Amino acid sequence: MKIGVLTAMWSDIPFEAALDRAQSLGLEAVELGTGNYAPTSHCNPSVLLEDEGARKRFQKALESRNLIVSALSCHGNPLHPNKEYARACHETHRKTVLLAEMLGIEAVCNFSGCPGDSPRAKYPNWVTCAWPPDYPQILEWQWKRKVIPYWKAESKFARQHRVHIAFEMHPGFVVYNPETLLKLRKHCGDNLGANFDPSHLFWQGIDAVAAIRALEGCIYHVHAKDTRVDPMNMALNGVLDTKNYTDEIHRSWIFRSVGYGHDAGVWKDIVSAFRMVGYDHVLSIEHEDSLMSGGEGLQKAVEMLRSVVIREQPGEAYWA
Repeated sequence: MKIGVLTAMWSDIPFEAALDRAQSLGLEAVELGTGNYAPTSHCNPSVLLEDEGARKRFQKALESRNLIVSALSCHGNPLHPNKEYARACHETHRKTVLLAEMLGIEAVCNFSGCPGDSPRAKYPNWVTCAWPPDYPQILEWQWKRKVIPYWKAESKFARQHRVHIAFEMHPGFVVYNPETLLKLRKHCGDNLGANFDPSHLFWQGIDAVAAIRALEGCIYHVHAKDTRVDPMNMALNGVLDTKNYTDEIHRSWIFRSVGYGHDAGVWKDIVSAFRMVGYDHVLSIEHEDSLMSGGEGLQKAVEMLRSVVIREQPGEAYWA
């Protein structure tokens, strides 16, 4: 199992400078954004798909530092009711799949997206409850008319290009927990799976180890990010929280660097669960901790993960 980083946190510096930082920390992999919510400063599909020289320079920069690309990430909302925005997300996703095939990268990370409540909608509508009856009706329309048709076609496209699509289970989108991920996979294709980010599961009250075991065989990538649930604020207002992420003292939960939301024991259990279900790829650190700088947050996450990651397969058992 390798430790890597999502380089979006270094989007203000050139690609090779970002790779130098990753190498200086002893990391073995980078995850690169290709558009939509993810910046393209380190990996622009429009350039790399068309320019063989740029691709060669790109690959040489990685190889000379002994780094691999764990995944390409184009997190967006291709189901957005704003057709122009949805089309842009879709085009970025398709280009990312094509680039992944060209570079020999197996996973493309994305969000499932979220439609509106009808063909006339202007904004996404994330359904979170079963009553009043309007909500189940909206949910049924979303899945039958938008979600399943779109991702069934994209599953076929990705399969043709030998790529897995890895969804981050993120509230606000139709796939936000293991149940909804497995529903999408069942209806649309078994090359759809998880970019497993426990931070979004923690605050929903989901046990990360239980989720990993439920998703055996369909975890294609992992984000290493933590969440701290504030017991006082949560006890008062619950876990649904629309306050700004920088209003840390009043929020029910905030994103933290690995180890600042849950201790080493929890992360050891998570890493062990990955091993049990056969995931032995990269833990890609995503820094979104608003209480510490990117440099400090990344360093602390690296130190924590190094202390819990399992690197070697067990040898043959010896019985005395």
